[in-house]
Amino acid sequence: MKEIVLAGGCFWGVEEYLSRIKGVLETKVGYANGNTENPTYEDVKTGTTGHAEACYVKYDEAQLPLEELLKKFWAVIEPTVLNRQGPDEGTQYRTGIYYIDKEDLPIIKASLEEEQKKYMDPIVTEVEPLKCFYDAEEYHQKYLKKNPGGYCHIKL
Repeated sequence: MKEIVLAGGCFWGVEEYLSRIKGVLETKVGYANGNTENPTYEDVKTGTTGHAEACYVKYDEAQLPLEELLKKFWAVIEPTVLNRQGPDEGTQYRTGIYYIDKEDLPIIKASLEEEQKKYMDPIVTEVEPLKCFYDAEEYHQKYLKKNPGGYCHIKL
């Protein structure tokens, strides 16, 4: 099993989208790569913590190679837009690929280079090692499964 953390704007939609992909075994939402320990949603939404709303993904690479997972991720984000996805604005809504296994980096870089061919503007999606990930509050977990009519910037 492999793990990665992906940030693509509001984490509710990102988690729901990723959870529907064959080969994804587990998802959870949280706050990634900021500079505040144990932040709350109230902290993160101020934009002062440095955290991105993100989704931890555990997947079976035999069913879902990282290349395929990343293709699906690129399909639902606007990678040339900084600190905004859909109507949500702020540093917490930036896009990012935060890897846990450094051996994934060449695959991620190749994927980004391939994706860049589709755009005139540079891709601003962060590619960094995962420095920290704090689980979001329980009411955010599987939010769109619990609230099927809830807000989502991704067309599910």
